[in-house]
Amino acid sequence: MADSEAALPQTAEPQTSTRRRKLLGGIAAIVLLGGAGYGAWYTLVGSRYVETDNAYVGADTAQVTPMIAGQAIAVNASDTQAVKRGDILVRLDDSDARITLAAAQADLAKARRAFGQTAATSTALSEQVRARGADVSSARAQLESTEAAFAKAQVDFDRRRRLVSAGAVSGDELTAATNALAAARAAREQARAAVAQASSQRGAAAGTLAANQALIEGTTASSAPDVLAAEARMRQARLDLERTVIRAPIDGVVANRTIQVGQRVASGATVMRIVPVGQVYVDANFKEGQLARVKPGQPVTLTSDLYGGDVEYHGRVVGFSGGTGSAFALIPAQNATGNWIKVVQRLPVRVALDPRELAAHPLRVGLSMTAEIDISGK
Repeated sequence: MADSEAALPQTAEPQTSTRRRKLLGGIAAIVLLGGAGYGAWYTLVGSRYVETDNAYVGADTAQVTPMIAGQAIAVNASDTQAVKRGDILVRLDDSDARITLAAAQADLAKARRAFGQTAATSTALSEQVRARGADVSSARAQLESTEAAFAKAQVDFDRRRRLVSAGAVSGDELTAATNALAAARAAREQARAAVAQASSQRGAAAGTLAANQALIEGTTASSAPDVLAAEARMRQARLDLERTVIRAPIDGVVANRTIQVGQRVASGATVMRIVPVGQVYVDANFKEGQLARVKPGQPVTLTSDLYGGDVEYHGRVVGFSGGTGSAFALIPAQNATGNWIKVVQRLPVRVALDPRELAAHPLRVGLSMTAEIDISGK
């Protein structure tokens, strides 16, 4: 009995060792099979794809900014509201704009009337030039008459002066001839001055006509510079009036609205954004070691954390960012230091999505995505 009890441990130890070897062998076989299976999967499937869950939905949002300053009297859009291009989002007080437009219209009418007045003035000045020419002709005729009278008075004076010594002419007659000659000379000088004055007046009228004609020459009531400037001011005033109504620039969903009724906004200040949810894209941040075989145009399969794996999106690689995310950071990493540690960088890859799938399952900017690119080239 004692011998049989002593033999039991010796028999159990070999059995335990055998079971351990079988267990280890099974584990090793499982590991080998797993490794072989992974190798086969990677060779046949895994090497054809690169995947990342560091991907996010993005969109080229439109900023809604007033082109003029003013007070908001109506706000017709709120956050999360869907709008169409051309929908009225905000109305600004247009009282000042209407007054400015009325003043600009008045200035335009005044400019057109001034052009008409200038054109009429040219006609009047032309008549004045002709009248001054007639005055010159009249003055010259008067000068010829006074010169003839002076010549006759000179002859009478010379005849009487020669006859004075012979006593044929009295002193009174000589005095009268002398006075007549002086009067004729004065009349002649006055006529000459009248001719000079008339010629000067005609020259002044011609100069005024030329100056006035230069204002309208080569132009019409619609092409005069003052009229064009007034029309430009009126168009600007009308445009400012139209800009008191702010409309949606694109189709999308309103986000980040900051304007309230009664608030005065400055020109160029962003009052809300429009997100084109039907035209979103995905920026997938792949590790630099994954991008060796990635090219634009390759197909991409994506899933969203919003819908889970039941909904798949399909897209195409559009292109690569010009730099890594850290390169465009506000404070870029400074690697020129002695304690540098290499960090694997990620490069954003832009992926365009199928619009029909987006319409069926809308996405929003910033949502997380998982992207898998087929790099097999098939």
